[in-house]
Amino acid sequence: MYDYGLSTLEQYSLTVLSTARTRGALLCRCEEGLFILKEFKGTEKKLGKQQELLEGLSDAGCRVDRYLPNKEGNLVSRDRDNIPYTLQFWYEGRECDTRSEEDILRSVRTLAQMHKYMKLPLVQDYMEPSLEDIYQRHNQELKKIRSFIRKKGAVCSFEKLYLATVESFLTAGERALMELRESDYAGLRKEAIEQGKVCHGEYNQHNVLILGKNAAVTNFSHWNFDV
Repeated sequence: MYDYGLSTLEQYSLTVLSTARTRGALLCRCEEGLFILKEFKGTEKKLGKQQELLEGLSDAGCRVDRYLPNKEGNLVSRDRDNIPYTLQFWYEGRECDTRSEEDILRSVRTLAQMHKYMKLPLVQDYMEPSLEDIYQRHNQELKKIRSFIRKKGAVCSFEKLYLATVESFLTAGERALMELRESDYAGLRKEAIEQGKVCHGEYNQHNVLILGKNAAVTNFSHWNFDV
């Protein structure tokens, strides 16, 4: 029977008081505190670097969901069906309310505070592509689709609408690329890469927990080296 990773808790030095299913995870109340158990779908290599980042942030006083190693010192534990899970420190709080100016400002301040410490030795595999490359690729894709439809002839309503409107989008895309090149983005990116600056990768309201006058940040799995 699928146990949502419950059997993996035996691999930790914890006294579990209760568990409850939550969105895509298992919330575990223990004598040692609150934890969350999730199925792991990433790579253990990147997870190790993520834990290094989270421990540094935690040492600096930031509230983050760092991982708890099991009794063998591993960050990943496998259940009876060999499904991998991780256990993370968790917090009693609510998601950031995007309709609340106070919540948004607190989230921004929390991100600014974290970015003082979000640095790691550079790993090429986790570098985010430059915006210049991304913009250029999107513009090329627009042109490629336009050429394809023109060559074969527009048949369906979507293809006809695409040819009628694509020029305005392409013009905007080319202008965005030009303005990016004229800005100091390349210099900022070079500096960020040299200093090993890290971005959260998915900083949104779902990953910020409001804890009274404080905030905790969760779900760093999309972290990368970027501006």
